[in-house]
Amino acid sequence: MMAGFGQSARRNPRSRGRTWSRTGPDRATLGIIGAICAVAGFFVLGIILGPAAIVCGWLAMGRTWTGSRHVPALIAVVLGAIDTLLALIWLAGAASPGAGVF
Repeated sequence: MMAGFGQSARRNPRSRGRTWSRTGPDRATLGIIGAICAVAGFFVLGIILGPAAIVCGWLAMGRTWTGSRHVPALIAVVLGAIDTLLALIWLAGAASPGAGVF
C-alpha cells in the first residue's frame, strides 16, 4: 500500500482562511490595467480600450459602487467612459479628427 502519498497536504494546509481561487489577477492589478487602458485609449483604439478600461475598473471595484474604492479603479471607469463616449462621437462623424484645423 502507498500510505505516504497524499497525506502531507492534509497535515499541513497552505492556509486556513483562504477559500477562493488565486489564479486570476487581483483587484489592484485590474485597477492599474484599467487605468493604463483608459489612458492609452485616448491615443489609439479608443472604441476597444475604453470599454476594456470600464470592465477592468468595475471588476477592480468589486462590481459595486458602495464601499471603499481604489483610486486606479475609479480612474479607469471614469476615463474609460469618457474615452468610449469620445470614440463613439468620432465614429458617428459629429467630430472628425482635425475638425477646425483648416
